[in-house]
Amino acid sequence: MSAVYRTLQPIPPANDASTTNTMVEVAEPVVKPAEPRLRLNLKEKLGTVLRVLTPPLLGIAAFIGIWALIAQETSNLPGPYKTWVSAQALFADPFYNNGPNDQGIGWNILYSLYRVGLGFGMAALVGIPLGFMIGRFRFLAEMTAPIISLLRPVSPLAWLPIGLLVFHRAEPASIWVIFISSIWPMVLNTAVGVRQVPQDYLNVARVLNLSEWKVFSRILFPAVVPHVLTGIRLSIGVAWLVIVAAEMLTGGVGIGFWIWDEWNNLNVAHIIIAIFVVGIVGLLLEQLLVLIAKRFDYE
Repeated sequence: MSAVYRTLQPIPPANDASTTNTMVEVAEPVVKPAEPRLRLNLKEKLGTVLRVLTPPLLGIAAFIGIWALIAQETSNLPGPYKTWVSAQALFADPFYNNGPNDQGIGWNILYSLYRVGLGFGMAALVGIPLGFMIGRFRFLAEMTAPIISLLRPVSPLAWLPIGLLVFHRAEPASIWVIFISSIWPMVLNTAVGVRQVPQDYLNVARVLNLSEWKVFSRILFPAVVPHVLTGIRLSIGVAWLVIVAAEMLTGGVGIGFWIWDEWNNLNVAHIIIAIFVVGIVGLLLEQLLVLIAKRFDYE
């Protein structure tokens, strides 16, 4: 901060010798010491960071401590340090390929994501339009309600034998399980979103004699997008959970089969690493969809 004080300075004498010196006020700046706002801002930011990071860090530390205590009391269960060393060796070369049944964890994750992408994509292509129709037409909603209520609670793995019977191969059977398990959240959330569109909007569309396509594209779709994305976010979590169990039963390349293969080799450290990998990948997929959902959330 700066201030101004006044001082008296003489005016230079004119050429006339009889002219006397006079004094005039001249404004000069005075610089005061700067207030310590920068230091306060740094302290506030540091305090905010500590408040945000302290709870999760304490939770992680407690989890690692409990894990270490259990590992000490349980034979053949690797502790955090041994698992960390195994993870460093495992991820040193995650994409090696020594044959169909001996590939790096990177390839197994990519194959699982590929299956999830196919099954989830087909579920979205079928489930989202079906949800719009169920929410839009009451007769169709009443017709499909008992079918959805009957099939939705069925365990995902119960669909695997049906897939093997129909497709005669493990690969499409796994994709079928992902499809049938992840379709329901998208159908139900989309239908709920369509039903929550204000009736006044549809009345205006009826007065204007809009076609069904314009009702969908101009009224329903913009209003229902947040509900659709919520269903998608729930479905991707279900799909990623299901693929691990399906691959354990069907074999081949994939994170689920890799876990089962490591169990057969009694490599428990790799199983624990795979558990963390499955959790991290699922979290990243969900957070990606959360960011997309926030982009289209206008409420």
